[in-house]
Amino acid sequence: MIINNTDVKSADMEIKVLGTGCPKCKALEKTVINSLEELDIAADVSKVEDIMKIMEYGVMHTPALVINGKVAISGRVPTINEIKELLTKNQ
Repeated sequence: MIINNTDVKSADMEIKVLGTGCPKCKALEKTVINSLEELDIAADVSKVEDIMKIMEYGVMHTPALVINGKVAISGRVPTINEIKELLTKNQ
């Protein structure tokens, strides 16, 4: 899914939320989407639930957040401010 507040703006980054569908994984996904909307950053956001694909990132604890191919957070749900900081830094 593309999170985008303007119709013509292209996705600035690729974000993957890694997790098997637990409540913490869903909370991370929701917080990421809310942060993108608040910051007006376009991003291609996807959810990765396949454990083998998650392990390809070297992640042993979910939820995890991958921004532009790099693991940014693993094993916890960061605060919305932490996510905003990561998104702004990687924009």
